[in-house]
Amino acid sequence: MNNIAYIALGSNIGDKETYLRQAVTMLHQHDAVKVTKVSSIYETDPVGYEDQDEFLNMAVEIKTSLNPFELLELTQHIENELGRTREVRWGPRTADLDILLFNRENIETEQLIVPHPRMYERLFVLAPLAEIFPQVEKEAKNAEPNQEGVRVWKQKSGVDEFVHSES
Repeated sequence: MNNIAYIALGSNIGDKETYLRQAVTMLHQHDAVKVTKVSSIYETDPVGYEDQDEFLNMAVEIKTSLNPFELLELTQHIENELGRTREVRWGPRTADLDILLFNRENIETEQLIVPHPRMYERLFVLAPLAEIFPQVEKEAKNAEPNQEGVRVWKQKSGVDEFVHSES
């Protein structure tokens, strides 16, 4: 597993924390993926389409042997398995998994743009990402004064909290 990727996870329908935990577990259970770091969970106000419940957001670091497009396919499969529907842009969702970074690659295709195009504009992405990838901490601090509505909801205690490792 020679690729390192960072994925943002979000949910704002039903048992949001359970959806996040299931998504992390599903990533980790894939033969070609190992979850290596998890952020705290943040409660965040909706952005874009605001007439909806608050989100829970977090980020994970993974090691994977998948290429970026295979990883995209996996994240979309997980979203679908967890009941995600796409009816309203930026609307309510059970699970949202976005590939933020993949190694140091720049990818721009119809299906996938990496680094994620709006990552540096969104504190709800930057705050959890900065916990596990300190290189973006400056961007997170710069975004903070301009954005409210991002609060630590549950402090992380480690990867084991989300996934059971085989010892």
